[in-house]
Amino acid sequence: MKNQGILWHGQMTTTCAIKRQGFFFLSSGAFWLLVFLVLPSVLFIVLSFAERGLYGDIVWNFSLENYKRLAGFGEFGWTADYLLILGRSVVVAFITTLVSILLAYPLTFFIASRSVNTRFIWLTILIIPFWTNIVIRTYAWYLLLAPDLPFAKLAAFLGFIPEGVALYPSPLAVYIGMITDYLPFLALPLYSSVERLDWSLVEAAQDLYASKTRVFTQAILPQTIPGLTVGIILTLVPTMATFVVPDLLGGAKFMLVGNLIQQQFGTSRDWPFGAAISMALMLLTLLSMRLYRKKGSKVEVI
Repeated sequence: MKNQGILWHGQMTTTCAIKRQGFFFLSSGAFWLLVFLVLPSVLFIVLSFAERGLYGDIVWNFSLENYKRLAGFGEFGWTADYLLILGRSVVVAFITTLVSILLAYPLTFFIASRSVNTRFIWLTILIIPFWTNIVIRTYAWYLLLAPDLPFAKLAAFLGFIPEGVALYPSPLAVYIGMITDYLPFLALPLYSSVERLDWSLVEAAQDLYASKTRVFTQAILPQTIPGLTVGIILTLVPTMATFVVPDLLGGAKFMLVGNLIQQQFGTSRDWPFGAAISMALMLLTLLSMRLYRKKGSKVEVI
């Protein structure tokens, strides 16, 4: 009875044949995930428990020393340097994502309110940064924030910086660079939800004398949650690990976890410690997304 013929997509077949065909279609994707996601992750986990040799080689003596070092325990006692870098990375990622959300909503509503014939022009302007490498875009801000250009002159005129000083390296420059680099990643998925907005719910909320805040939080926001969720993931995850923007616009005094990882795999050649930091970054990212999903699931449409 298990191999009894059944009609599937207009053809007679059996349950076993359907399972074999399903396995054939799924095997290529599963193999891809196994080779390029699962195996590298397992390798990093194992590597994080190894030790660095005298000449930068890997010594397979497994211990928790890398994680203890990341927690601040070293040869000269305890220090919070690495924990501060991790905490600063989380704060920068959340602020960048939050500001991008605040900018993306009016931007996407503006584009969605344009005529059908002109929307593609505004969308093209929005995705133009994707056509340029992030290093080049960051160097552009490196030039725009120079002391001889209007941004620095205006800041000097207002008394924020001395005359003839650039706006970098500074946290402000890092935030400007990161927000402009990652805003399209949040705006494009959000636009897909805004474009399909059911305005009858908005009109119903207005007819019931809901305030503008309640109209947004209970009639508009829940409908845009799918696009907002994708945008937050595409923005929060890379900003947690970025190193180009803080390296060029923040200087040595504004190191993030991405810079720390790049340093371990580059100049320091301490791959086990770099793997331990990468695992900590992955854990922070998963916890952040878990927290967002837990809070975001409470949003309901009126």
